[in-house]
Amino acid sequence: MTLHDWQQHWLDHLRGERGLAELTLKNYQRLTAIDLEVLTQQGLTQPEKLDVAMLERLLVGWRRNGLGERTIALKLSAWRTFCDFLLHQGALADNPALSVKAPKIPKRLPKNLDVDSITHLLELPDDDELAIRDGAMMELLYSSGIRLAELVSLDRDSIDLRMGQLRVTGKGSKTRIVPVGRHAIAAIKKWLKVRSNWLATRAELALFISKRLTRISPRTVQQRLNFWGHQQGIIGDLHPHKLRHSFASHLLESSGDLRAVQELLGHANLSTTQIYTHLDFKRLAEVYDSAHPRANKVKK
Repeated sequence: MTLHDWQQHWLDHLRGERGLAELTLKNYQRLTAIDLEVLTQQGLTQPEKLDVAMLERLLVGWRRNGLGERTIALKLSAWRTFCDFLLHQGALADNPALSVKAPKIPKRLPKNLDVDSITHLLELPDDDELAIRDGAMMELLYSSGIRLAELVSLDRDSIDLRMGQLRVTGKGSKTRIVPVGRHAIAAIKKWLKVRSNWLATRAELALFISKRLTRISPRTVQQRLNFWGHQQGIIGDLHPHKLRHSFASHLLESSGDLRAVQELLGHANLSTTQIYTHLDFKRLAEVYDSAHPRANKVKK
């Protein structure tokens, strides 16, 4: 099989065996597609010809084309995953991508909105059907801290309005239950009436739909949030990740419970949550001093 054939085999494996989201699969496909075309033009179509020198030439090409360090790191990560698959399939003797040094990426913390900005953002018109839908999406993103991919994959039966709970399928097809706040529940109830009018007798599983009466796309959600961000005077672009980060930051500031925030966000590792919520050392020191038996507590 050619590298193009193996790429499709790899994506099918990630979809079926690993259960990765379609958005993740599209990213893997996009990150490797152009490189495969370049290799084909150079006559490198078989996996056994993949080596460190070839991948380093690709890396030089990425830099020459002006790709940023973050994009280069993502592309190299995709190639490592692809080569690892080829290795396990017996098409490679080793993984050459592991020997290519990835650029160091400075960890940039996403900016969150303060509570007043969130409140102002969510004061949308209640006589516009698109605003009602968009308001419900934003309320849910901020209320539950779910990811964009999780939002668009929600079905109508994913939410229990009576119990105030949401069943979310996250990365790796892992399911978790998260609470939904009263403002989000009220917004979703309004949206469900609009949704019912839009669909009439048509059957549709998706909780959030577009005007074409199909499941809303990630791109549409991003566009609508950015529209309302500018409309409501929010400084900078508004995107789903900013609402997720605001949810985590505000919850952590109020509760100080890092483990709970980790569970709600669906993070596999606590270290991810620490970076995500920019927990500073002062807060960690306060928790240590108040809880650890060997801390320098002030004696009463």
